[in-house]
Amino acid sequence: MKSHSVLSRAWTLILLFASVSQAGHRHGHGHGHSHIHGGVVNAPKDGFGLKHHHFHHRAATSPVQKPHGVARSKPLKKRGGQCEFPSDAGLVAVTPNEENAGWAMSPDQPCEPGNYCPYACPPGMVMAQWDPKATSYTYPQSMNGGLYCDDDGKISKPFPSKPYCVEASGPVVAKNDAGGVVSFCQTVLPGNEAMLIPTSVDGSAKLAVPDPDYWCSTAAHYYINPPGKDTETACVWGTKDHPWGNWAPYVAGANMDSKGQTFLKIGWNPIYLEPETPFRDESPSFGVKIECDGDGCNGLPCQIDPAKNSINEVTGSTEEGAGGASFCVVTVPKGGKANVVVFEAGKGSNGGSEDDDDDDDDEGEDGDKYDDDDEVPETTTSAPEPTPTTDEATSSTPAQTTTSIVSSTSSSEETTSTIASTTSAKSSIVTAHNYKGRHRLTARLC
Repeated sequence: MKSHSVLSRAWTLILLFASVSQAGHRHGHGHGHSHIHGGVVNAPKDGFGLKHHHFHHRAATSPVQKPHGVARSKPLKKRGGQCEFPSDAGLVAVTPNEENAGWAMSPDQPCEPGNYCPYACPPGMVMAQWDPKATSYTYPQSMNGGLYCDDDGKISKPFPSKPYCVEASGPVVAKNDAGGVVSFCQTVLPGNEAMLIPTSVDGSAKLAVPDPDYWCSTAAHYYINPPGKDTETACVWGTKDHPWGNWAPYVAGANMDSKGQTFLKIGWNPIYLEPETPFRDESPSFGVKIECDGDGCNGLPCQIDPAKNSINEVTGSTEEGAGGASFCVVTVPKGGKANVVVFEAGKGSNGGSEDDDDDDDDEGEDGDKYDDDDEVPETTTSAPEPTPTTDEATSSTPAQTTTSIVSSTSSSEETTSTIASTTSAKSSIVTAHNYKGRHRLTARLC
């Protein structure tokens, strides 16, 4: 197995499991995001909780809204053709019978004149339209994805020569070995970062893997829901009454660097682990793992099997993320292929194949190869339980975090707030999240 330092260097460009997974249900903000603390932008950098990355929560300044994702008894208001969703553009309509009317916005959040309105693309594709002035990961620019609705209610493309969506399927496929349909729910970014973009997996389905050309070089991140829950049920901002939606047990993320390497992660959802979550001690009935086609992937095994792993345990080289949630990461080389496999608990294996270069290398206890200088990877590891906070939920729309940027470095040594970065054509990205809002960081430029 490659050394742990290789994985450390991968953190800079990776998926960054989304902030909403541990922060969203605590902080209300209605539709508009409240702004910044002490001049620090509260913008998440696609992070579901990487170790040493620190969330910066936003205080609620806007009126409390009805929980997003809850069906309304009143009929949808007709807006006389204003800000209409382009139903003939090959896009995926999100809750079209609610106030968002198909836009990738919360069900009670209409697209209104003078605003950008995000939309969902088919599986394996990402949005190619956003505010051209949104050149940094800051609020409110981070909300400005999609098409612009002008003051007259007319929709237009910010980049007229570009399509609505572009291919971003990369080398990653979601595979369902668990039986009932599995919903992968992608967060909307740029947008409100709720997990509203649906991917329904019956047998297999493409997952979007953004490259550095995507907005601010951000990653795609997903909530992985229990088998049998369709996207209409799962891809909404839910409540702690059920272990799906933003309370799904697992999260995943992926992106690609300028060299064609893909960084793929799976992990526990921090919300699932929190003390106030009623099912936090209940093992899910399904597991998730990363498999690679052929050799060359670094970071295998990377798996969660509730029949073998306790709550918040991961089989593989484990890291601790936001709220103490455990995760693992796999680097897929250029030209390689990988699957995120959902399986019935007890019916998974370590999965995939590891790089079997250097036949003379020593082997670890599990048969994984590593150089003499390499750090021996941990296998099954549990991160500490998350620390409870005193904040109460005031809305069910996700809160955001703060991002920092650092220069490219060749160091692979981790510190308490940053992880060493790899060199790329763009500035290296190091995401930081603070579970209790103690760190003040700056936003990165796109």
